Amino acid sequence: MKNFLSSLTHITHCTLDQFTPYSFSTKAAVESGSCGEVFRQLGCILTCRTATAKSRDTMGAMKNATTPSVPAKFVDDSAIISEKAKSSNNKQFPPNKTDDAGCNAVGEVRPAVQIVWRNVLIFIYLHVAALYGFYLCFTAAKLPTLVWAFALFVFGGFGITGGAHRLWAHRCYKAKLPLRVFAAVGQTLALQNDIYEWSRDHRVHHKFSETDADPHNARRGFFFAHVGWLLCKKHPEVIRRGKTVDVSDLLQDPVVFYQRKFYIPLVLIFCFAMPTVVPWYYWGESLTTAFFVASIFRYVITLNVTWLVNSAAHMWGNHPYDKGINPAENRFVAFITSGEGWHNYHHVFPWDYKASELGKYSTNTTKAIIDFFAWLGLAYDLKSVPESIIRSRVQRTGDGTHPFTLEDSPHVFDDMKFEETQFCEIIPKENRDKDV
Repeated sequence: MKNFLSSLTHITHCTLDQFTPYSFSTKAAVESGSCGEVFRQLGCILTCRTATAKSRDTMGAMKNATTPSVPAKFVDDSAIISEKAKSSNNKQFPPNKTDDAGCNAVGEVRPAVQIVWRNVLIFIYLHVAALYGFYLCFTAAKLPTLVWAFALFVFGGFGITGGAHRLWAHRCYKAKLPLRVFAAVGQTLALQNDIYEWSRDHRVHHKFSETDADPHNARRGFFFAHVGWLLCKKHPEVIRRGKTVDVSDLLQDPVVFYQRKFYIPLVLIFCFAMPTVVPWYYWGESLTTAFFVASIFRYVITLNVTWLVNSAAHMWGNHPYDKGINPAENRFVAFITSGEGWHNYHHVFPWDYKASELGKYSTNTTKAIIDFFAWLGLAYDLKSVPESIIRSRVQRTGDGTHPFTLEDSPHVFDDMKFEETQFCEIIPKENRDKDV
């Protein structure tokens, strides 16, 4: 019996992978003569090797064109990606599925989620209070208070989209000191961590998108990508891989440095005190109504609108620029986030200041504001992607929904891939060591 089990185990190992040695547990089962245990071990081997093959195919397709600067191979005990793997661009992985390649190591089970109950209680309170604020919008709030809350929503939104995202995380354009201060105040008003931390997490998200090293990995489901990632401790891969992302340029900006240093008092002032005191002082709104409408309700709406970029825009929409990645073109998200929903384009060409190919202000208010500041001379060196590069990428990796795919284009040659690479960096190379 032992000889039979040993032969069966050896044949199975050699069939799956001729270089895979016996595991200690399988060897022990053979020596004990336990037939049931041997078959259980062989089942584990088969599952592990299948996951390995699937993970290599998956990551090859996923990592091809979005971030060419990312190393093509993890060199430690994490998910192994072959350097020779090329994106097939012929399938899109379901966003609500977990890719085995994102696990801590091939064949390992994802570490148990450690819930941060303090954050859970805080977000429960915020959303319940926001519902009360929504009720007060129709029953008690004065019209100037509603206008004030909406103005703060737009201001805070620009602090995230035009400030933390396009200015600091991707260095899509440069800004003079008054505009940087303006954007920093708006970002503080939005209360989504300081500029340094927000930009750092976003660069990690781009470099390791849709893996366990992605802070809000959409392959773990809508809820996790939307808010769940804030309700639990970061996956170990987020911390470990995050250390490989260069963010040294951020604190070279004194605006970022001092905002981070005094973040707590600044948040108390701009996110909670100012939105509440202004309606009470200037037009006699009650402090309760002002607090729950202009502060809490406005803040929670800003949070959920921003979170939709991480969740909905990574799950629903077409993929005209790269069908091998999850981020999609989502018109609804683009509208309510002032232009952040054109996400397939953004993940292909991260440092275009428009965050989209389109320049329509109706679905990209952030671009309109940046263009206005450029007209004033406060924003400059606005970066964009040449049409020839866009056409090449659409023809080569798009899903066929872009109008360019219906045209004959000379920009489809393989030698354009090298030229395209410079536009696919997380931040432009020439800006990495320069002031904003």
